[in-house]
Amino acid sequence: MARIVRIHEYGDASVLKLEELDVHAPAADEIQIGVKAIGLNRAEVMFRNHAYLQEADFPSRLGYEAAGLVTAVGSEVTDIKVGDSVALIPPLDIARWGTYGELANVPAHLVVKNPANLSFEEAAASWMQYVTAWGALIEQAQLQEGDFVLVTAASSSVGLAAFQMARMVGATPIAITRTRAKKQALLDAGATHVIVSDEEDIVEQVMALTNGQGARVVFDPVGGPAFEPLTQSMARSGILLQYGALSTEPTPFPLFTVLGKSLTLKGYLYAEIVADPEALARGKAFILEGLKSGALRPLIAKTFALDEIQEAHRFLEANQQIGKIVVTV
Repeated sequence: MARIVRIHEYGDASVLKLEELDVHAPAADEIQIGVKAIGLNRAEVMFRNHAYLQEADFPSRLGYEAAGLVTAVGSEVTDIKVGDSVALIPPLDIARWGTYGELANVPAHLVVKNPANLSFEEAAASWMQYVTAWGALIEQAQLQEGDFVLVTAASSSVGLAAFQMARMVGATPIAITRTRAKKQALLDAGATHVIVSDEEDIVEQVMALTNGQGARVVFDPVGGPAFEPLTQSMARSGILLQYGALSTEPTPFPLFTVLGKSLTLKGYLYAEIVADPEALARGKAFILEGLKSGALRPLIAKTFALDEIQEAHRFLEANQQIGKIVVTV
């Protein structure tokens, strides 16, 4: 028996139930993790609220990220053994391999052995943010030394990961945040410059910071009215990667800016990388190198215990913290 979090209906955080359940042995291509830490994601809040792209089959597990010790391996698994310290690259199903609990069966091909310098909490907080940022900035935008990259929703875990990856390749990250309250924290977290959009003109500031060149890369999960000034801030032949739609307002298409600057605007999903074995292998190698060297280091904002899972979800919903929320098991 193990303590497992499930939902039996959609709703607020109170629908998260910690139950004693039997967990079956892993399938041939799976491993079983004795979970030590869980990284929380807003996608899990959306799933719980019935606002996510996947429907629940009740009662449903949930959870994308975890780190812990291998307790069992499937018959086809040869490169991972019982006792290994591992973390999970989030799979494409939020419920089938749900990580909220003391035990989790997960796909072996998405398991990574933890670098010795990472705690379980740090390992659990790493892979969603770094794979997301790597796929957009390194794999698709080919970010390189001398580039400027604009990062919106900059205080998110993916935004922080983008700062670190930009610095890792010699690029300059420029964070865009709505209010001044987080400016110093974003600088401390790795942004080279911070633009406060409620007080400063984005286009003017970017052009000043880039000596009139503009940013070659924009990494945006927001959309909405700010989309147009973002494109106006870009360098000729730049690329904008749109990986979310946080704004509830319409997103205008800046036709003449796109034509005049020969811009590339691309929708981007984390799933593009996880579903491509060759791309995922490149991403794993890059990220592991960064984690081992310390160039990539997840920032943890707050930790909760497993029996505080409801409080952890409420905190995640109510706050725009800088860094990741982690649950320890």
